[in-house]
Formats: sequence, structure tokens, C-alpha cells
Amino acid sequence: MVGSNVGSRNGAKALRTQGRSENELSALVVEEAMRLHRGLGPGLLENVYETILAKKLEERGVSVRKQVQVPLIYEGIASDAAFRADIVADDKLILEIKAVEKLNNAHRKQVLTYLKLTGMRLGMILNFSSELMKHGIVRVANELDDD
Repeated sequence: MVGSNVGSRNGAKALRTQGRSENELSALVVEEAMRLHRGLGPGLLENVYETILAKKLEERGVSVRKQVQVPLIYEGIASDAAFRADIVADDKLILEIKAVEKLNNAHRKQVLTYLKLTGMRLGMILNFSSELMKHGIVRVANELDDD
């Protein structure tokens, strides 16, 4: 029993996303990112890609939160505004949207830090400025098993 969401549109959406693994979710994200890149191409601002990708994922039944604060606590001192993840999908996949000429190791470290701070296991960097989207997709894993 799902509780008060039974029969509601949100309840049905929640049921569709339960049980989807990080790897299944990432495959869906890749599909939508590639479709978006084919449609718009490179050269737009990151927030354009972020907004449209988030909406397309929601249309596919994915729970999406945008610009999610990732809190940092160091020796009991909290900094809520330390980091902000572009998209969190199904509360299990962090998406970092980029529109840069070339990705570097700092981008990977950024996502790995988000994963460690949240306890999530998988993140993805999606660089929409790549000529081919498949070259702009980087998976970042934090103790993720292949399934």
C-alpha cells in the first residue's frame, strides 16, 4: 500500500520509479541527454540544458530535484551552501550539467565529492558542448556494483 498517494498521478509516478537501479536510471538519462543534444546541439547555456533535461526525465516518470544543496559538515560546523547539485534524479543519481569546451579532472572530483557527502553511489557529468554527446558523458561511481 502506498498510502495517501494511491490513485493519484504522483503515486503512480512514485510506483514507476521504485526499484529502478542507478544503472537503469543512468541509461535513461543517457538516452534523454543524447536526444536533447541532437535536437538543440551544443552552444547553449547550462541552465537551458538542465531545465529541458529535467522536464524530459519527469515525463519519463523520474523524480527530479534541481539545484539541490549538498551540505558539508566539518568538525561540527555546517555549511549548507557549500555545494549545489544541478539535478538529483530519483534520489539516487546526481547529474552535473556542463557546457564547457573540455571537461577536466576538477569536474569529476566535484561530482565524487557530492556522492561522498550525500552517500549516493552514482553521478554523471553531461557536457552538452561536446560535438558528439557520447564524448561528453562521464560516469562517476562511489562504490557502485554493476547490475
